[in-house]
Amino acid sequence: MDLLLSSTLVAVVFGAIAYKFFINLQAKKTKPNGVLPPGRTGWPIIGESINLISAGKAGEPERFVRERMKKYSPDVFKTSIATEKVACFCGVAGNKFVFSNENKQLKSWWPSQITKVMLSKGSPVVDTKKFRDALSQFLRPDALKYYVPIMDEKMKRFMAAELVINQVFKAFPIFKELAFSLSSKLFLNTEDPTLIAKLGTQFEMLMAGLFSVPINLPGTNFRRAINSAIRFREQVSPLIKQTISEPTTTTGNKHDLLSYLIAASADQPDIDEETILKGIVDTILTVLMASHDTTSCVMAAVVYFLADHPHVYKQVMEEQIEIKKCKQAGELLNWDDVMKMKYSRNVVNEALRLVPPGAGAFKEAITDITYAGFIIPKGWKIYWTVHSTHKDPKYFENPEEFNPSRFEGNGPVPYSFIPFGLGPRMCPGAEFSRTEVLVFVHNLVTRYRFEKLVQNEKFIYNPLPVPAHGLPIRLLPHDDNNGN
Repeated sequence: MDLLLSSTLVAVVFGAIAYKFFINLQAKKTKPNGVLPPGRTGWPIIGESINLISAGKAGEPERFVRERMKKYSPDVFKTSIATEKVACFCGVAGNKFVFSNENKQLKSWWPSQITKVMLSKGSPVVDTKKFRDALSQFLRPDALKYYVPIMDEKMKRFMAAELVINQVFKAFPIFKELAFSLSSKLFLNTEDPTLIAKLGTQFEMLMAGLFSVPINLPGTNFRRAINSAIRFREQVSPLIKQTISEPTTTTGNKHDLLSYLIAASADQPDIDEETILKGIVDTILTVLMASHDTTSCVMAAVVYFLADHPHVYKQVMEEQIEIKKCKQAGELLNWDDVMKMKYSRNVVNEALRLVPPGAGAFKEAITDITYAGFIIPKGWKIYWTVHSTHKDPKYFENPEEFNPSRFEGNGPVPYSFIPFGLGPRMCPGAEFSRTEVLVFVHNLVTRYRFEKLVQNEKFIYNPLPVPAHGLPIRLLPHDDNNGN
C-alpha cells in the first residue's frame, strides 16, 4: 500500500512538472520579443487563484495585489488566475490605460464559467445591441427620476413591516431581501410574494456557486448554480410571456426593465419568441447579478460605518431630516430630494472606497501591448482592480480611516476611485445603485438609530463583501424630536 501511494505521488508530481515545463516551453515559443511583466504564475492550472481567494476570505482582499506590487512592480505584474495568463494593471496610470483602451487594445472578457451559468443553453450572445440599448434607456439619468418614488414607497412599506424598534437581527440578510424585492419590482414589475420568494431562493443558490471552482459534477456548487439558473428561467418565463402578450397600451408607459426589453424585442420580428424569451431572461439575470448583491453589500457597509461613527450619522440624519421636513404627509421622495443628499452621497462613496462591492474585472488583449517597459502578449487577460488604489496613501491620506470629507470639493485624484469602473464599460447601473442606497439611507436614519452587536466585524470577500457574522444590529428609537 505504501509503495502504491509513493508511486502515485511520484507520478502526480512528475506529471505536474512535465505540464509546467510544457506550458513554459509553449510560452517561450509564442511570446513576442520583449520582457513580460515580473511576477509568478503559481501552480499548474490553478495558478494563484487560491492565493487570491484566500486573501478575500481573510477579509484582506487588497493583500494579494499590494504584496505583488511591492515585490514585483507598482505598475503591472503577471499572475495566473482560473487557468488564464493575467497581467494586473495597477495604480492610477494603470487604471487610466485600461479604461482608455476599451475596444482599442482591449476588449471585455468573462470567465467561461460565468457565461455557462448566465446564458441559456443555445442562446445567442445576450449582450446584443438591441438589449444593450434597452438597458441604457432604463438606466439613463433622466429615467432615474421615475424610480425614486417607487424605491421610496417600497422601502417605507418594507421597513414598516419588517423592522421593529429594539429588535435585534442580522441586517445583511434583511438588506438582501429588501434589495431583491425592489429589483423584482423595478426589473420585472412584480410584487407577487410567492414568485419573489421562489426567484430569490434560486438566485441565492446561483450566486453561491457562480464563482466557485467550475467543476460540473453532481454535488458541486457549480452544478447547483447551473441547475438554479435553469429553475430561475422556468419560474420567471410565465411572467415574461404574460407581459409580452399584454396589449402595447398597457406596457408602453411602464418604467420597468422588462417593458424596455420587450419593446426592444418588438423591433426584431424575424426572431422567434423562444429566442426572444431566452435573451430577455439572460439580460435580467445578468443585471440582477451586477446589481442585487452589489446594492445590499453597499447598504451593509454604510450601516456598518454609520454605527461606528456617531458624528457622521448625526450629519447624515440632519441632512435627511431637512429633506423630510419639506415633504407633505404621505409625499414620496423625488429626484430633486436625492440631489440634495450631498453629504449622504459622500458617505456612500466612502463606504464604496473601503468596502467596494466588486474587486475589479477582466479584459482581453486584442493585440500585443507595450506598457511600463513590458510586453503583454495578445490573448493575455488584463485585470484591473480597485485594490491597487482605494487604500493607497498616495491617493487617500490615512486610507483605513472612514472620512466622507474626502469627496468634498474636487474629490479624489482621477482614476483612483473606481468602484464601478470607468470608460465605455463603466457599470451602467452605478448611479442607479447609488440612488437606491441613498433612498435606503433616508428611510433608515429618519426612523431609527442603530448599534452594532459585533465590533470590528470583518467583511469577507467570496467574491463580494459579506459581513462575517451577518452584521447583527439593534434598532433604537430617536432620543429627541428628530425622526418619526
